[in-house]
Amino acid sequence: MSEARAAIAGGSRVVVKVGSSSLTTADDGLDVARLDALVDAVAGRVGRDGQVVLVSSGAIGAGLAPLSLDTRPRDLATQQAAASVGQLALAHAYAASFGRHDLTVGQVLLTSNDVVRRAHYRNAERTLGRLLALDAVPVVNENDTVATEEIRFGDNDRLAALVAHLVGADGLILLSDVDALYDGDPRAGGTRKIAEVADESDLDGLKVGMSSSGLGTGGMMSKVAAARMAASSGIPVLVAAAADARRALTGADVGTAFHAAGKRLSARRFWLGYAAGTEGRLQLDDGAVAAVVGKRRSLLAAGIVGVDGDFRAGDVVDLVDPAQQVVARGVVAYDVTELPEMIGRSTHELPDEHRREVVHADDLVPIGRH
Repeated sequence: MSEARAAIAGGSRVVVKVGSSSLTTADDGLDVARLDALVDAVAGRVGRDGQVVLVSSGAIGAGLAPLSLDTRPRDLATQQAAASVGQLALAHAYAASFGRHDLTVGQVLLTSNDVVRRAHYRNAERTLGRLLALDAVPVVNENDTVATEEIRFGDNDRLAALVAHLVGADGLILLSDVDALYDGDPRAGGTRKIAEVADESDLDGLKVGMSSSGLGTGGMMSKVAAARMAASSGIPVLVAAAADARRALTGADVGTAFHAAGKRLSARRFWLGYAAGTEGRLQLDDGAVAAVVGKRRSLLAAGIVGVDGDFRAGDVVDLVDPAQQVVARGVVAYDVTELPEMIGRSTHELPDEHRREVVHADDLVPIGRH
């Protein structure tokens, strides 16, 4: 068994995410039998002195049938209406199902604002930690009823990766209707199953798609992105089928395992790199990219070739390379109005009040491909 699988199988705290297509159908709404099977697997892990946070999609899907909707709505207002009906049904079903195992559940509904803003991020962290300390099973979902297009996570895979870091999880399990990661569409045949992802080279030439069920917003593309996010911050990830939930939560001997890369980031650095909202972009030359990413140095004005956005000192900004790819994020030390006169100039050429770093190394997080 690989180190990643062993960490997930033996970890004291894991986050499990399940997709809409694994819990609901367009015709009948919430599939209670599937939900019960998932809960049985989670309860089994809890019964072995484990802690589980469940990130569950399915609110919109569960609201379709009661509202006589044939397919997932495209407009936000109807999605929110379906979520308001479906979330109630979903919460009731989870409470009843976990009740069969004498377990209490706590519903936690989040929007991206709850993790983008540092104070809200810490509040969510405390709430989830307290629920676990009280031996409850937190059930997390995006708050689809109030989330607008501007403050949506987009899919619960990314939300699950963020939650995994919030609670200090030993592993993340992403469950859907696909049993593993393949190098192409497994329905087309002639594809190869990828059992282990030890580094980025194992994903070379990978072709993955969006959700095809019509019920969710994810798909294998979002799972790979979320797995990269979690793995790059030190959390191993297992991608597996919901039908294999019990095996995923016991021996972790199914699906595709993403190995953790490097040390686990502190809560602040993870928030800075993956959760914080950004207010602008600093365009770097090749030398600055090498210093910031390769040597983990502070960003100086001399390495900046352009500035975009409307930000103030203390805001989070993206640092991009000459190809406009984000290579890091950091807390900028100057207002956007101050930088045009500074960029491209060596420190000794600047007035005394502008000789500090534009982004200090302690406030900077390199970002890998995710």
